[in-house]
Amino acid sequence: MINNQIEKILILAPHTDDGEFGCGASIHKWIQQGKTVYYATFSACKQSVLPEFPEDVLITEVKAATKVLGIVPENLLLFDYEVRTFNYHRQEILDDLIQLREKIKPDLVVMPSLNDIHQDHKTIAEEGLRAFKFFSILSYEMPWNNLVFNTTCFNTLQEADVDKKIEALKEYKSQSHRPYSNPTFIKGLALSRGIQVNAPFAEVFEVVRWKL
Repeated sequence: MINNQIEKILILAPHTDDGEFGCGASIHKWIQQGKTVYYATFSACKQSVLPEFPEDVLITEVKAATKVLGIVPENLLLFDYEVRTFNYHRQEILDDLIQLREKIKPDLVVMPSLNDIHQDHKTIAEEGLRAFKFFSILSYEMPWNNLVFNTTCFNTLQEADVDKKIEALKEYKSQSHRPYSNPTFIKGLALSRGIQVNAPFAEVFEVVRWKL
């Protein structure tokens, strides 16, 4: 799926863990292929962390999870917007995205779907499109939030890639209560997507824009 002209990939994660859920196995594959992956996340969701955890626990967890996938620490970019308020900070978020664009100049941007119904995810997708409209853009799948999803691009995977995704997500102990954190679901979805393209496993993306 990713050709040799693509060397720098920027993942846009509204919240810590969204990038791993959406395309964690692909991140691992791309890094194994020698690509440079940047991961920008816009909220550690301090306001919604369960009371038994420190409010900044997701910062610790995203650092550990992205390390499992192979992202180097300096390529993890943390912003501090309050969860579920992104739509009130569109211009600031757009400004941050433009700064990332100028600093990184990615060959590919991977972000939530424009049809994602979570208000923060939708804001990142819409402002991401504005900031990177002249770049290749893929949207990752989050079935629990996607009203509709066009399965227009499949990244075929090996079981080792999916296992690394599961290993990374296990670092998010504060999110283990989420039904979609279930390893059986994660592997089953990758298996289902793989069957669609006659591969062992896959993650699926919507093509928003592809620049040849």
